[in-house]
Amino acid sequence: MVERIVVGMSGGVDSSVAAALLVEQGYDVVGVTMRVWPWQEPDEPVKRFGSCCGTEAVDDARRVARTLGIPYYVLDMAREFDRAVIGPFAGDYRAGRTPVPCVACNSDLKFGSLLARARAWDAVAVATGHYARVARDGATGRFVLLRARDAGKDQTDFLWPLGQKQLAAARFPVGELTKAEVREHARRLGLVTADKPESQEICFVPDNDYRGFLRKRDPAMFRSGPIVDRQGNVLGTHEGVAGYTIGQRKGLGLAAGRALYVVELDADRNAVVVGGADELARDRLVARPVNFIAGEPPAEPLRVVAKIRHKHEPAPATVRALPAGGAEVRFDEPQRAITPGQSVVFYQGECCVGGGVIER
Repeated sequence: MVERIVVGMSGGVDSSVAAALLVEQGYDVVGVTMRVWPWQEPDEPVKRFGSCCGTEAVDDARRVARTLGIPYYVLDMAREFDRAVIGPFAGDYRAGRTPVPCVACNSDLKFGSLLARARAWDAVAVATGHYARVARDGATGRFVLLRARDAGKDQTDFLWPLGQKQLAAARFPVGELTKAEVREHARRLGLVTADKPESQEICFVPDNDYRGFLRKRDPAMFRSGPIVDRQGNVLGTHEGVAGYTIGQRKGLGLAAGRALYVVELDADRNAVVVGGADELARDRLVARPVNFIAGEPPAEPLRVVAKIRHKHEPAPATVRALPAGGAEVRFDEPQRAITPGQSVVFYQGECCVGGGVIER
């Protein structure tokens, strides 16, 4: 019996080629787009072309499915998305954190709600266009998450929460290809998405104005308050803690004699704390929650390289599991702008061994 795989199709070239590769490999492929946000398309064609899961993206995914000869469906998952992604996204900003909504979308939606639906359709797996790889450790039998062959496109840092059952049912067909190879494959097949620009924005904020999105959802989080230094001196006024992030320099409106950066967001006091560049460097963080992909927290301190944001160059560090849950990460050298709410992700060689949400 031919195995069925459900492919999450965003209307972009990566998920299009993921579906094509699985068709070529002989699987029974079903294309699905998750409608997670009832937006209106932006007026500007460039923005409209790049937006994920909007009406044009759905049209493109449907056209790709027709070209490949596979069934295609649009699933209304707005309620699950609001619960798992948008609600926590707003809550994090309200609390002075800077979240990564794609992480929750992958673990709770694509490999959570969508995977459950796929199993109800007798599918063995869900595939996406992520640049990552999954393999099975011959010695332990456990599944491991590996960096993509195209190091510059690697997306394992958005997949660190996946557990063993999710990885067992995850397929990342483009993980063995470079971006250039993906586009070339799409051109050979005549897919409409072959030369489509990549989407850079948060999928539910197509104009990239997250502050405007948050203002509409919860205007109360944009209460003005003081901008202070570490000594408590008031240097200015901010328009809401949710509008700032650690390391920010522009837009502070301060006439200081030196460069000042956001070094802390104190939501309890509704204060933005600023300081010099030297105050941004730290060699320690605590993450909670954390996930170790092998299944069990390490009994002994673990040597890794760790990254603290998507474009961060991984740095040597030691990870120690904490008795009450979570993990402490100590870097060999101080790192700039460690930001609560962002992901810290652990690697050993090409293997992503886990990660967590930076708490402090």
